[in-house]
Amino acid sequence: MKNKFSRRGFLGMTGASLLGSYHQMAAAEKGRTKIKDLQVMVFQGPDRNYTLVKITSDAGISGIGEAYGSPGAGVKQQILALREMVIGKDPLEIDLIFVGFGRHGDGSAHMFFRAISGIEMALWDLAGKTLGVPVTTLLGGAFREKVRLYDHAAPRNMLDKASCREWAQKVKADPSGFTCHKFGLQHTTPATDSQRDLANRVLTTKELIGVRQGFENCREAIGWDHDIMVHCHWEYDLRTAIQIAQAVEAVKPVWLEDPLQVEYSESWKRLVQSSNVPICTGENLVRRQGFKDFIINQGCDILHPDLRNAGGFLETKRIADMAEVFGLPMATHNTGSQVFTWSTVQWAGSIRDYLACETITGQGGWMDQVLLLDGPYIKNSHIQLPRKPGLGIELNPDVVKAHLATGEQWWG
Repeated sequence: MKNKFSRRGFLGMTGASLLGSYHQMAAAEKGRTKIKDLQVMVFQGPDRNYTLVKITSDAGISGIGEAYGSPGAGVKQQILALREMVIGKDPLEIDLIFVGFGRHGDGSAHMFFRAISGIEMALWDLAGKTLGVPVTTLLGGAFREKVRLYDHAAPRNMLDKASCREWAQKVKADPSGFTCHKFGLQHTTPATDSQRDLANRVLTTKELIGVRQGFENCREAIGWDHDIMVHCHWEYDLRTAIQIAQAVEAVKPVWLEDPLQVEYSESWKRLVQSSNVPICTGENLVRRQGFKDFIINQGCDILHPDLRNAGGFLETKRIADMAEVFGLPMATHNTGSQVFTWSTVQWAGSIRDYLACETITGQGGWMDQVLLLDGPYIKNSHIQLPRKPGLGIELNPDVVKAHLATGEQWWG
């Protein structure tokens, strides 16, 4: 199939003109192909499962995306329920398809947006392969050649300096070379996970001193060549969140993540005004509507969406564009498989003001072999942007087949 625009000419265009040129290029191809099939496949990891979406055009080209897996239920069923809406559509009319989904949801259901986000990302992979360019290029061009990742490595006991030194030695020897680590507080007063899930925690003075000492021990052990992020789980009230920010301030964290409830309130704004530590949130927010109040009211310092929740590539890029108007940088939440990590990196390449991408991969073993890749997966805490069309990925059938969830079949 001959495109109106050559691939070389398309890649040579300025970033400002690329999205408009995508629409021109897509217009040149409009009506030439239709979506023939949509398939879903779930594979099981060590701690959670992963939902893959495959969309195939009648030209024989397929795009792959990853929707949210566990924790959560019903995402696969929701995707399959939307299948007939997708079949027969022009695969290049991505925004039109995405907006059309809105007539079939209630505008708020989380599982619904998790489903359509996975479909949307598979469509971008298909579009990139159809037009012969990387998804990053279709999204406006690459602002960087590689994207930084962070892991969750943490000491066994933050209050024990020997344990912190052991942790520092281990992370510095990691083959993936992670230089940025996110982990939560170590409470000196034990509390069960269910207690922390059911009520906002109020820390005692002893606990706050322990928080400060634990993170200072980590900083002393790891030095200043590595970054630390402080992780919470929406479990604190405003007063306690301010106290935590003060307790960890000396170690200069990249951010304090999710200390308050998920939804926006004036408490988020008060926290930002009171804290010298940047405040980060966003992984459970949906579409621009969910982020709007945080951005306009400066209710955080760093936005941290998960593309599988927020609406996929284009919707989350619009969120980033809105955030840039108010001077807020982006980072990305990611508990997905190697497929979603790779996808998020492609998106991150197109974002002007971007910090880092979370990952639970890069630890070796089969989870780093889900994709067939050339060379190391993560190197020096970064993933190099691929130059191949679409997302530049190909599943490793042997690995995925060996770890399919119960009752699942390889889609072929």
